[in-house]
Amino acid sequence: MFYHLFKYLDEVSKIDLPLGGLYQYLSFRAGVAVIISLIISLVFGGKIIRFLNKLQVGETVRDLGLAGQKEKEGTPTMGGIIIIMAILIPTLLIADLNNIYIILMLLATTWMGIIGFIDDYIKVFRKNKEGLSGKFKILGQVGLGLIIGVAMLASDDVVVQMDEQVAVDSGYTIVKTFENEAGTTAWVKTTLTNVPFVKGKEFDYANLLSFLGDNSDKLVWLVFVPFVIFVVTAVSNAANLTDGLDGLATGVSAIIAATLGILAYVSGNIIAADYLNILYLPAAGELIVFSAALLGACIGFLWYNSHPAQIFMGDTGSLTLGGIIAALAILIRKEFLIPILCGVFVAETLSVMIQVSYFKYTKRKYGEGRRVLLMSPLHHHYQKKGMFETKIVVRFWIVGILLAVLTLITLKLR
Repeated sequence: MFYHLFKYLDEVSKIDLPLGGLYQYLSFRAGVAVIISLIISLVFGGKIIRFLNKLQVGETVRDLGLAGQKEKEGTPTMGGIIIIMAILIPTLLIADLNNIYIILMLLATTWMGIIGFIDDYIKVFRKNKEGLSGKFKILGQVGLGLIIGVAMLASDDVVVQMDEQVAVDSGYTIVKTFENEAGTTAWVKTTLTNVPFVKGKEFDYANLLSFLGDNSDKLVWLVFVPFVIFVVTAVSNAANLTDGLDGLATGVSAIIAATLGILAYVSGNIIAADYLNILYLPAAGELIVFSAALLGACIGFLWYNSHPAQIFMGDTGSLTLGGIIAALAILIRKEFLIPILCGVFVAETLSVMIQVSYFKYTKRKYGEGRRVLLMSPLHHHYQKKGMFETKIVVRFWIVGILLAVLTLITLKLR
């Protein structure tokens, strides 16, 4: 909103406002987005907590024999509302709302927020501990993945810049061409993405259909869209599994948000993208504003969610954060970095899969189920071993920071 207002005053009305020209700088708008997001979280967070307490929207904790578990009984949930507010409001105020990437991220945030809210509403107000049926959650996640995948394939604003001759030789659809000192460059529609650890290596999903010849580009949606759906569903559910200790999912998500913001900036900056030998994505730099709002929202929520938590994010927050992270990584074409950057989420998910699979296998073979871990997800295993909750959370944060640094190193480690 303010972005368009300042732009109008500068370009149309010719009104020279003090500091008005700063709106064009991404770094300035990202900084403002963080500040506004933090203020919203801190100011409205307390009010929302008091409101939820009045409604007696408290968490019902199932006794799992974990230390400090009973103290969490009655803590208000659905705190993801705070996170969503702190993301949407700064983005609507500061970002370019005509930018396709921002539009898709606003949609992703709202879409997953609604799904998570419905799930929490059923649990809290309908007193149904199962919440929204799993198939409806999956259906919602599939829907978001479908929208993002189709939009990336169909929109002429989601493009990659490359040499025109390379684009012609590769058979890509050219949207625009530009003349410069180095020759002619083109904006092209393609399913190219970056591959980590390999210098100058880019992967095109159409290559998976190369046996179809010239039809591979036309039918690339057969592999690209399902893959996008898989990533959105997997990361969203992984974030949901990680949300089990005070501040765990929130802190890890903040680290991931900061890293994705850096990746969005270098991907949308032609000089940085050329230097790092990664795909240059025109207009994708605007996503740093959204990432900044996401970072501020997570840090602001952590003010209330740190141990002992005054509020839990619930599925309203965890499903939303997972969906946002997946969508953001896909849009900046860094989805192959998700296993590294979201390593904590991956470990938590694998711990559940391994535990359940091994239990079922041993039950069939020996007549009784056996466990690899004392309890899953992984953070509960360490709780069962007697480790303090705060120590587990901080150590997971440290691992998240190490993984974030490794993710950024992959830009040059090739």
